Amino acid sequence: DKLNAQIDQMSARSTQLKEEVAALQQGLAKLAASQAEMDKIRSEEKQVFAKNSADMKQGIEGVKLALKVLGEYYASAGKAHDEAEGAGTGIISLLEVVESDFTKGLSQMTADEESSQAAYETQTKENEIEKELAAAREYLGKLHGQCDEKAETFEDRKARYEAEIAGLKEALQVLESETALVQRGSRTHLRGIARHAAAV
Repeated sequence: DKLNAQIDQMSARSTQLKEEVAALQQGLAKLAASQAEMDKIRSEEKQVFAKNSADMKQGIEGVKLALKVLGEYYASAGKAHDEAEGAGTGIISLLEVVESDFTKGLSQMTADEESSQAAYETQTKENEIEKELAAAREYLGKLHGQCDEKAETFEDRKARYEAEIAGLKEALQVLESETALVQRGSRTHLRGIARHAAAV
């Protein structure tokens, strides 16, 4: 009865470990799929940032060049542009606002890219740790299966005892047959000694 309880307990533990290993393997598969999707999204974000930041930098350089040209034009002496100076000042002010907006936009894009990259790296490290932990749990589960004390069933004990008894019976038969041979040889040898002694 105690043995049956122990067998039931070990069977339940084995079933639980198998379920845990299956859940870990399923979790690892989901984690791998999630990491692959995250890698893809991160790569796309990086490409978009590279293109947009290059466009933004080019736009900033273009606005700076326009401001320089307009500044030089209105700074030079000449009657032709004196009449348009008010409009020129408005254009220069507008270009300065555009430059400021572009610069802020580029700064925000860069900050967003750095934040996304940092979040990606953090999540990737967490996924690696999770994979290592899952592998360790799976290995531990296998060790439990191999190393935990396993109660021997009645059938296993009976078979082992029957094999031992059969082996002992065979050994007994061998010993009995050898004893019979030795005893026959001893009688013949003793009779020969007795004959020899009578003859002398």
